[in-house]
Amino acid sequence: MISFSIYVVDDEEVARDGISLALKKNYRVRSFPSAEAALEAMLSDTPDLVLLDIGLPGMSGLEALEKIKSLYPEIVVIMITAYEDVTTIVSAMKLRAYDYVLKPLQMDALMVTVRNALDTIKLRKEIQLLHEKYLKENLPCFIGESDATHDVMEIVKKVSQSTDTSVLILGETGTGKELIAKAIHYRSPNFQEPIVSVNCAAIPKELIESELFGYEKGAFTGAEASGKTGLIEKAAEGTLFLDEVGDLSPDAQAKLLRFLESGEYYRVGGTKQLWARTRVVAATNQDLFRMIDDGRFRKDLYHRLAVVKIEVPSLNQRHDDILPIAMHYLFEFSQKFGKAFTGISPRAEAVLKEFNWTGNVRELKNVIERGVLLGDGPELSFQNLGLEEIGTEDSLKELENGTKLPSLSSPGIDFPSILSTIEKYYFDEALKIAKGNESKAAQLLQISRDTFRYRRKKLEEVD
Repeated sequence: MISFSIYVVDDEEVARDGISLALKKNYRVRSFPSAEAALEAMLSDTPDLVLLDIGLPGMSGLEALEKIKSLYPEIVVIMITAYEDVTTIVSAMKLRAYDYVLKPLQMDALMVTVRNALDTIKLRKEIQLLHEKYLKENLPCFIGESDATHDVMEIVKKVSQSTDTSVLILGETGTGKELIAKAIHYRSPNFQEPIVSVNCAAIPKELIESELFGYEKGAFTGAEASGKTGLIEKAAEGTLFLDEVGDLSPDAQAKLLRFLESGEYYRVGGTKQLWARTRVVAATNQDLFRMIDDGRFRKDLYHRLAVVKIEVPSLNQRHDDILPIAMHYLFEFSQKFGKAFTGISPRAEAVLKEFNWTGNVRELKNVIERGVLLGDGPELSFQNLGLEEIGTEDSLKELENGTKLPSLSSPGIDFPSILSTIEKYYFDEALKIAKGNESKAAQLLQISRDTFRYRRKKLEEVD
């Protein structure tokens, strides 16, 4: 059950006490003789509703109303006035007062006004709780601690405030473009409405129009006798996610443009004009500007889709996100497979951070899933990953470029010196990866810390 807190702000003690006494039977009530005292109390105890006298000493009721609404826009304010002055009342309504009551107060009328205001608050709170429940149950996990990820999610947060603004999401395959689309939908006011996803590349070009817009019975050979509802109609009041939008046929592009501009469309084979209010979020990994230059994608459609454009960086561009994402999937798959993984070994962490993730988050997810499934824990080890250790081949090439390695038949070779050079190189590389931590560097080289320190000291003596 939702409980409500009410502030009564009136400089007349009799009025203040009378209102408080009437309200205390059902609500938590605090009373104040001045706006300043009420505003100070709001710093630690925010009320749901304020009954605010206009004629206050010091800060006036209108000044207090403006300040309350600027600091706490969710608070509902009912003004109390001794004079039904039109100018003052209009000013209060412009400052977003909910209603006003006249002195001398009629308690029955006051209680009706308060109950109506609280019903509005109750409905808003119920919607908010429902929204939070939806977010908890449905909001996809787009994880990251990098500045790039924070920037993306800040755009998502802002564009979610709209219910119909088109969004174009650009990024490599596997970066999580569909997760972004779902995050936009479930954060929007239309979160309870459907989100319908379609991969435009997976549907034959001759069928994509009938999938998007539906068709009437007998529209073409093989059509269902009863006709078919299109995806745009199924996503009405919600979100249609068009993945790989660059694969749309020219005819489908033209019809999609018309729909985006007017909300109007026709089913294939139909003559009746239909209308739907559907937000379109599109995504692609293709270079749409090049496709526009080549005449394969409409420039006007691009601009209509990209009212808001979100560019999702590749995983290789946000290294700070690799380990948080890996840990998320480690716990997810550990629970799924009934394992007891608690973390990732230092060597495995180093490999994950240095790996070239051409498949982006999708590839990382698959690697962690395989590692958890095949591993025993409690740590996910380098061997569990199934990846070649990063740096070995490249580092040898770098070493060869820096120090020409002679063949075994070369005369006068100082092999101890060459081996020491190679060993020192990898000791330095391990320290670099471990950020100067000798224990982690030793683990990377699969030796004890004491051996690491001993060998490193010997290598320094050789130098």
